[in-house]
Amino acid sequence: MFVGEAPGRDEDLQGEPFVGRSGQLLDRLINEELGIDRAGFYICNVVKCRPPGNRDPHPEEVAACRHYLESQISIVAPRVIVTLGNFATRTLLATTEGVTRLRGRQYRYGEAVVVPTFHPSAALRGGGVVVAEMRADLIRAKRALAGAPA
Repeated sequence: MFVGEAPGRDEDLQGEPFVGRSGQLLDRLINEELGIDRAGFYICNVVKCRPPGNRDPHPEEVAACRHYLESQISIVAPRVIVTLGNFATRTLLATTEGVTRLRGRQYRYGEAVVVPTFHPSAALRGGGVVVAEMRADLIRAKRALAGAPA
C-alpha cells in the first residue's frame, strides 16, 4: 500500500490518485524496483479532497478524513505501507520529524511495516539523488514484503 498527501489537479480531474507526472514516475519506480504494476498495489491519500490552492491539509481536514484512511488500511490489510513524503509519513507515524530523517528505516503500524520515502514530486524537482534514495526505499519495502530485515 502506498499513501500520499492529497489529490492534486490531475487526480481531481480523473478521480484517481497519482495519475499525473508524479504518479507516472512512481509507477515506473515501483515497476522497476518491485516488479509490479498498478494492479498489484493499492494507493490512496491521507486527505480525500484537494485543499484549496494545493496547500497542505489543515489538521481538521486530516481529522475529517482519518477514518476513511483507517478503513482503507483495515480493508486492504497491507503488510507494508510506503508513505510518500512528509505529510503522509508524519500522519501515519504521528511525528513531527520529516521524511528526510525518517527514511532509511522501517516502523511498525499495527500489523504493517511503514517504509517512508520521498513524494515523487520531490524526485521530479530534486533529480537523481532523490530518485536513487526512493529506489533504495522501495528495495527496503520489497525486503519487508519478503519478510527479510531492512
